[in-house]
Amino acid sequence: MRHAIVLAVGLAVLMVVSGARADWDMNDPHKMHFPQLPDPFGWDVNFMDPKVLADDWTCSQTGPVTDLHFWLSARWDNEGLPFQIDNIHVSFHEDDRTSPDFSKPGKLIKEYDFGPDMFTLRNWHLSGEQGWHDPNQELFVPNDHFMIWQVNIDKIPQPFRQEKGKIYWVDLSVKASGDPGTVPPELGWKTTLENWEDAAVWGDIPAVGGPIVWRPLFDPTGKPLDLAFVVTPEPATLALLGLGAVGLVARRRRKK
Repeated sequence: MRHAIVLAVGLAVLMVVSGARADWDMNDPHKMHFPQLPDPFGWDVNFMDPKVLADDWTCSQTGPVTDLHFWLSARWDNEGLPFQIDNIHVSFHEDDRTSPDFSKPGKLIKEYDFGPDMFTLRNWHLSGEQGWHDPNQELFVPNDHFMIWQVNIDKIPQPFRQEKGKIYWVDLSVKASGDPGTVPPELGWKTTLENWEDAAVWGDIPAVGGPIVWRPLFDPTGKPLDLAFVVTPEPATLALLGLGAVGLVARRRRKK
């Protein structure tokens, strides 16, 4: 009878594991001050390589940063232009508050490149008339596109360990392609509904190397902009696996 119970628990654990998803939903847990959800009527800021955007968060739970989710849109998506994300460059940084005007990414902690098979993309369930912003050109185009996409990176290799109460930065830059003969795609990192700490920042990767010159992001009215992303905990299924393993070990010990 005990063997049957242990077996049933093990099967239940495996079923939960097999049903785990990389996607993140609004009621799912997180490891930051609060999830910075996408503004369905906000701006999408160009972050096509060599442009890079960055935003900060405050850690709410000590542990490895294994999962990152963020939201983007494609310019002119109402024209049905196809796109494929070929690479996402992600780097994590310490907080730098040496500037008297704004904070920015500091010392590099970890950086990664994720190819198409290392993340998932899904259509987010909210949408609205959204604007396009290119900070290099000081360009603001309202009512440019409608769809919102969620990008899910759930297997960050050799993750760094964040500490509760500390501020960190994540910066993102993407490379994308479309069908031959079509207009090259332009992707923008979505702005969020609520601000946290200082404004997000933008910069360009120098062609000859050297540090990025960061500048804060603002909307046309001068209001600071933050970007839509969430850092999440390790899947709860890992804890369930641990409980299952403990149960099996205890069963074996009782048999000896």
